[in-house]
Amino acid sequence: MKHLLSIEQLSAAEIGEILRLAKKLKAARGKSARSLPLQGQVWALMFNKASTRTRVSFEVGIRELGGATLYLSSNEIQMGRGETVADTARVLSRYLHGVVIRTYAQRDVEEFARVGTIPVVNALTDEEHPCQILADLFTISEKVGARHAVPLRSLHGLKVVFFGDGACNVSNSWLFAAAKLGMELWIAAPQGFQPSTALVKRAGGDVCVTEDAIAAASDADVLYTDTWVSMGKEGEAAERLKQFAPYQINEAVVRAAKRGALVMHCLPAYRGKEITAGVFEAHQQTIFDQAENRLHAQKAVLTLLAR
Repeated sequence: MKHLLSIEQLSAAEIGEILRLAKKLKAARGKSARSLPLQGQVWALMFNKASTRTRVSFEVGIRELGGATLYLSSNEIQMGRGETVADTARVLSRYLHGVVIRTYAQRDVEEFARVGTIPVVNALTDEEHPCQILADLFTISEKVGARHAVPLRSLHGLKVVFFGDGACNVSNSWLFAAAKLGMELWIAAPQGFQPSTALVKRAGGDVCVTEDAIAAASDADVLYTDTWVSMGKEGEAAERLKQFAPYQINEAVVRAAKRGALVMHCLPAYRGKEITAGVFEAHQQTIFDQAENRLHAQKAVLTLLAR
């Protein structure tokens, strides 16, 4: 693996390798004998979008692996303000050992990787959020497949339901992950916020898109949601809240799922909107384990990229 640009570009074998290594790194955290694959390296975090979990988990992860971090916001570099992505990639490749990019356009991340000579990690674009989905898969494998030595075996055949904006980056990445790992994916979303037919066909796999939230939740192993108003969509807030109201993860949705189904949220959470306060608090252990696992999954990715 030379880069992490998207879930679409990962193979099932590569996902399995990341999950196995994440499990080892999580178990070893805080113990004296540590591997430092990034020792002597400097990695930049180039963020055009604000972040809590992504920035902190990457900064901590890089440091725990022996590296140093350099945070570069859109106000501090020329990329996007006159200098091309290609030229930025060429010059930063002379200084750095790797770069983590959180931005808007997927094409910018891919161009940086194509032109530059250092590993590139996609920390979020408008099209995909691969780091989040790897943490999600790791969390599900921990919760559902604790007895499985091979994490992927615990994921095959599970029914995952995504509620809300079915055309967002997280939903897009779930399409590719579910297809590669043999999971059944349902997307419960209103018309106008469903993934395109072309994208569903491109991803392949066992996918059902529906406007019926309760039918989608029926017999589900995992109930998953995200914020309804992402960064850059604030002007659409009123309409989005109205459209997505029937797709809230609430007590009725949880009752429709399998007993003991996981409830997941990639955060930040807005209680009373995409999820009720009661459901969130009842499942907060899973949700915050999911948030913690961003650190371990990303450390696994960084370790593999450093080889």
